[in-house]
Amino acid sequence: MSYDPGALNAALAAAVGEDAVLIADLRVAFLESAERHLDLMSRARCDANWELAAWRLKGLAASFGLTNLMALADEAVEAAPGDPRALQRLRSTIALLQQG
Repeated sequence: MSYDPGALNAALAAAVGEDAVLIADLRVAFLESAERHLDLMSRARCDANWELAAWRLKGLAASFGLTNLMALADEAVEAAPGDPRALQRLRSTIALLQQG
């Protein structure tokens, strides 16, 4: 899958216009939420908690049109709770979003 580092910025600009301060605030809120969902996934010990956190992360990504993150969260739903490969892929993608 390819990643477009400007996708989050473009989605935020489309939602709120050219207000740089608001874009920055929404970006921080998005990233904090994504990190929270990833943390919940990393602590999940049962299928239900793992799936719920992955679905919430997918929904958050969908709200901003981040299809790569959506796909990774969708793949994680099918993985076992705590799957290190799924967590690492999600963690890497979120880290790229933090840099963009």
